[in-house]
Amino acid sequence: MKRILALSLFAVLAAGCATTSSVKEEIAPLSGKVTTLEQKNAAIEAKLADLSKKGDAQSAEIQALRKEIASSNAASAKSAADAEAAAVRAETAAAKAAKAFELRQMKGAK
Repeated sequence: MKRILALSLFAVLAAGCATTSSVKEEIAPLSGKVTTLEQKNAAIEAKLADLSKKGDAQSAEIQALRKEIASSNAASAKSAADAEAAAVRAETAAAKAAKAFELRQMKGAK
């Protein structure tokens, strides 16, 4: 009985144990796949960093354009106000000239 038990135990242990070479054979393809995935991951991270830099540059450019637009809007508003003031002055001058013309006409008619 002891002999059968020992033989059974030896058979179970021998079948369940893995040798170093068999472990290496099983891990070798996985190691290659892991290396490939690490390289792809590094390439994706590099592209992501490049896109992030481009996004930051575009964001800065957009901010500069917004400032330029605001400056242009302010200059346009000032120009419009100046033009309106000039129009008011021109109307005032035209009214004075018309009045002066009428006064001269009246003096000439007397």
